[in-house]
Amino acid sequence: MKRLYVAMALWLAAALYPVRVKAQRPPSVAEQYLFAAANAERAQQGLPVLRWDESLYRAAEGHAVEMASRESISHQYPGEAELSARAVNAGAHFSVIAENVALAPTAVRIHDAWMRSPPHRANLLSDRVDAVGIRVLSRNGELYAVEDFDKTVEVISLEEQERRVARLLESSAPISAVPSAPEARSTCAMSSGYAGTATPGFIMRYTASSLDVMPAELQSRLASGRYRRASVGACAATGTQNFTAYNIAVLLYR
Repeated sequence: MKRLYVAMALWLAAALYPVRVKAQRPPSVAEQYLFAAANAERAQQGLPVLRWDESLYRAAEGHAVEMASRESISHQYPGEAELSARAVNAGAHFSVIAENVALAPTAVRIHDAWMRSPPHRANLLSDRVDAVGIRVLSRNGELYAVEDFDKTVEVISLEEQERRVARLLESSAPISAVPSAPEARSTCAMSSGYAGTATPGFIMRYTASSLDVMPAELQSRLASGRYRRASVGACAATGTQNFTAYNIAVLLYR
C-alpha cells in the first residue's frame, strides 16, 4: 500500500509539475520520471520545485556517455574534467553545484536508491539548489543516470549589477545612490584604498552570488543615518574558479 501511495504521488506530481524543457531533443520517459519524482519529493517537504536547465542537461549528458561507455558509475574518470568544470563548459553559471549518479534497470529503482542514500537524498532535497539537468542512457539492459543540480547565478552586465545594488541601497535608507560611478568601479578593482578625490566615510567591497541582500556591515552603516549619498561600482570577479559571482564596491559619503 505504501509503494502504491508513493507511485500515485509521483504520478500526480508529473501532472502538477510537467516537464517544460527547451531542449534539442525531447526528454526520455526515464528522464521525465526522475524530474517529476525529484519535484514530488521536494513538494512533499515544502521545498521549491526545481527548474529544468539545458546547460546542466548537456553537462549530465557528457558524463552519462562516459559512464555508459565504461559500463560503470563514477563522478569523474581519468582524463575527464571534474563536475564544476564540466558544467561551465556546458554553459552553466552557478554558486552551488552537486551531482547524483546511478546504475539500475529502471528509473524507479534509480530514484528509490537515491532517496535511500543520505548524500543523494540531501542533493535532491537541498534548499541551496534551484535547477537540475538529467540524462539517462541505456546500454545492455541497464540505465546509466546522471542528475546535475545547481544554484543558478544570473549573468548580467556590470551596469545592471550596479543599478540593482543602487536600488537596494535607496530602498534600505534615505540615501542617494549613483550607479556606474567611475570612482566606485576603480575602487572595486583595487585591493585596498579608494579612487576619486572625495574621501568616503565608509568603503565596502564584497563578493556575492545574489544582489538581493547586502552585507550585514553595510546594512548597519546605512541604518546609522550618517550617510547621505553612495557610489556603486562593479568589476569582474576573480578567484572564484568555476563559480559565478558578483564583485561590488559601495562608497558611502556623509
